[in-house]
Amino acid sequence: MSEDIQARGAAVPKLRIREACEADMAAVREIYAHYVEHSLATFEEVAPSIDEMNTRLLAVHEAGLPYLVGLIDGEVLGYAYATPYRSRPAYRHTIENSVYVAVDRQGHGYGSALLEALIAQCEAGPWRQMLAVIGDSGNTASIALHGRYGFEPAGTLRSVGFKLGRWVDTVLMQRSLGPGDQVAP
Repeated sequence: MSEDIQARGAAVPKLRIREACEADMAAVREIYAHYVEHSLATFEEVAPSIDEMNTRLLAVHEAGLPYLVGLIDGEVLGYAYATPYRSRPAYRHTIENSVYVAVDRQGHGYGSALLEALIAQCEAGPWRQMLAVIGDSGNTASIALHGRYGFEPAGTLRSVGFKLGRWVDTVLMQRSLGPGDQVAP
């Protein structure tokens, strides 16, 4: 999974997508820290350290899953990765995705390119379902992004988080990967 992936489409012609490495984690942490401290997209309330981000990167790679970064002129402007949905064996064919783009780079198709590349890599693996667990039912950008890539609403968990002084929903969206549940794994 270390080869470069060129994003498709005219909207993001200069975006280079590749597998993340430790050297990317400072930039990834900076992007994520904004969401932790100022948004409801994640339910973390304290931005993780670079060491913690490296630990998370290693866990994704040890699970055989992709952790991608998007770069323009060598600058990391977004990232996407997949993690196991849950640890119990029956969930082994279901994964969860995360996509984050630097706030000043939103609205240019970078999140779309990252999600598209992530889905393509995951469809090449043994996984059959991908979930999006979206913080805040008002997060229309993330809900729309996932909808464009075939994710369908699977439910809303109402008021399951409390962050930035208010109760927050979690929106669940789901899409099949490859043959999905049409054949046994």
